[in-house]
Amino acid sequence: MRQRPVQHRTCGNLPSELSRLVGRGAELSEVGRLLEASRLVTVTGVGGVGKSRLALAAAREAAEADAAAGPAQERYCDGVWLAELSCVRDPALLELTLAESLGLTDHTTRPPRTVLAEHLAERRLLLVLDGFEQLVDETAGLLRELLRRSPGLRVLAAGRRPLDLDGEQTFPLAPPGPDEALELLAERAATADPGFAVTAANRAALEELCSRLDGIPLALELAAARLRVLSPEQVLTRLEDRFALLTGGVRGALPRHRALRTAIGWSHELCTAQERLLWARLSVFAGHFDLDAAEYVCAGADLPVESVLDVLGELLAQSLLAREETAAGVRYRMLETVRVYGAGWLESPGDAGRLRRRHRDWYLGLATWCELDWFSPRQQEVAALVEAELPNLRLALECSLDDPDEAHLGQYLAGTLWFYWAGCGRLTEGRYWLDRTLEPGTAQSEHPGSRLKALWVLGYVAALQGDAVASMSALYECRDGAARTGNPVAAAYAVHRLGCLALVSDDMARAGELLGSALERYREAGELNSNVLMCQVELAMALAFQGDLAGALSLCREVQDICEERGERWTKAYALYVLAYAALEAGGAAEARRLLTECVTINHTFRDRVGLVLALELLALVTAVEGHPAEAAVLQGAAEPMWDGVGLQLFGSGYFNAPRLMCRERAGELLGAERYEACAQHGRSLSPEEAVERALRAPEPVPAAPDPLPRPRGGDAAATAGGPVGPGGPKNRKPVGSPKGEPTG
Repeated sequence: MRQRPVQHRTCGNLPSELSRLVGRGAELSEVGRLLEASRLVTVTGVGGVGKSRLALAAAREAAEADAAAGPAQERYCDGVWLAELSCVRDPALLELTLAESLGLTDHTTRPPRTVLAEHLAERRLLLVLDGFEQLVDETAGLLRELLRRSPGLRVLAAGRRPLDLDGEQTFPLAPPGPDEALELLAERAATADPGFAVTAANRAALEELCSRLDGIPLALELAAARLRVLSPEQVLTRLEDRFALLTGGVRGALPRHRALRTAIGWSHELCTAQERLLWARLSVFAGHFDLDAAEYVCAGADLPVESVLDVLGELLAQSLLAREETAAGVRYRMLETVRVYGAGWLESPGDAGRLRRRHRDWYLGLATWCELDWFSPRQQEVAALVEAELPNLRLALECSLDDPDEAHLGQYLAGTLWFYWAGCGRLTEGRYWLDRTLEPGTAQSEHPGSRLKALWVLGYVAALQGDAVASMSALYECRDGAARTGNPVAAAYAVHRLGCLALVSDDMARAGELLGSALERYREAGELNSNVLMCQVELAMALAFQGDLAGALSLCREVQDICEERGERWTKAYALYVLAYAALEAGGAAEARRLLTECVTINHTFRDRVGLVLALELLALVTAVEGHPAEAAVLQGAAEPMWDGVGLQLFGSGYFNAPRLMCRERAGELLGAERYEACAQHGRSLSPEEAVERALRAPEPVPAAPDPLPRPRGGDAAATAGGPVGPGGPKNRKPVGSPKGEPTG
């Protein structure tokens, strides 16, 4: 296994603190001590006791102490990462969610567990797992394997029960003591009402309130919100009156469980009828949601749409909801304990099924709008919105698949999200949902349009994963079904993706034929979107690889113009790649660098790992041609581990592979094998973010023209073919990146 040098860096995804952690100094110290001694520490306790807050605070302290220790003693040189699992219900999504939390983008058909294990095997990091209770057995099994295969991995988990793994250290978290409980209650009450203060007159009532709620932080925060409108004595009286009623149904439960249920139930009792109704209906959401979704899903005759905002505001004021600023705008979130309580009330009148279908319908509409808006200047906002809504989109897919009569809606939704699966680094999850919605016997005749869309998207995703057999099977079924049902648009997509499959399989003649035919079909059908433009770029690639640079330039310049007119950036990045390829072939290294810099920026923005790694490899060759072999080797090395998450390196294509081989030969000639490998090894140690930052930073100018770079020697057909043309390409053209007139022998 290739060894990575230890390198100090700051990375991870821990969220910033929104409010101060009150007290818990002794608990923080003990969790930190356990982390020093054990590779798996689990903070356990009743819901609402503050497990998540303590784990995050301990993780921040560990990260700060690690950074202060210096590179030589760093235990978490690869960062501290949080994985939120509370919204995950499907065991098949556990590994995907964990990979996403670690910033992994994998386009291959490898199981996500394999990807995780390989990624973590040579890294040293702290992983914080929160909210695993609903998948405790699956989580334990996954962690057992990861910890066994990854000696540099440590895990800090937070849940209501231990994972029961060998070597696990558990830390049962009790509620804070009386003084800390009162401090927490007072601080949160002052946040809700700046005029609030603990006085001699109200201290006794506040202390009694803390005692009655057993000091549970969530219960105290709910009570603190009421102190904005009620006196401590009134809060205590109302709580006292309802204690027996609100603990009904939990006879024999631990007092702390009863106290939490009392606090939540008491808050529920104090809500108005509309507030209780909205609370219950909001429980159908997973994770975050926005106001528009809440108004559509939750409104009805008993809760007019114009009232939802005001009622939601009241729930927010009572700390039953949290408001957060995200990349997708203002969103709201309900704590899991509060959500589960509301869901119980939703089930009572049998309204859950109807609300879940409304939820599903909203996200079907959202996905449809996003697909249309992807071909616009709002492309980046669309990507951020779908990223934020992924937990709810998963629920919508599950809802559709629960009823065989509505499976076609799942096919439509999985197909409509093609731009997210392919354009935002989610191929593995896209493949999972597409395979599920297309299982044998699901909606094959009554809704052919939805099935055909899911089939061509599956063919597209499988082709990018390097799974040619699955891709071809889906695309042939789509093509035949489109002919049988008279669907020219689906037929165009099937032919297009068959051409894409031929392109990555090095069959350039067939790729050109199929992609050209698909473009004609698109024009006849009046179709114009990112897919159509990508088809034109892919045709340009096929032409460029066969030596027709003029034809490739013409096609890509037209795409570039349309993208700039429409504000489309994702497809534009691929057009820039082909334009840079042609510029380098013509001796314009500076122009190629300019084009590739924009290309890298766009691909990194959308998390499109395929486009990013292709651009980085071509930029490495540009750097070598400019006379910076050491920097070229670093960039080339940085691209190598990225291919691990894409699949078969350069799809196994000699055409796509040639720039990499040319860079290795050119830089290696000047540096020598030992120094080249040292530079490349440094590049392999870079994170994707660091690699992008390095790529966008132009090397220092060379004071004098470098010696001519010799053409690669030896019998490597891919390296000696003309330009970045692999085996089967023209043999009588000068190598890519050679300045005009430069010796090629």
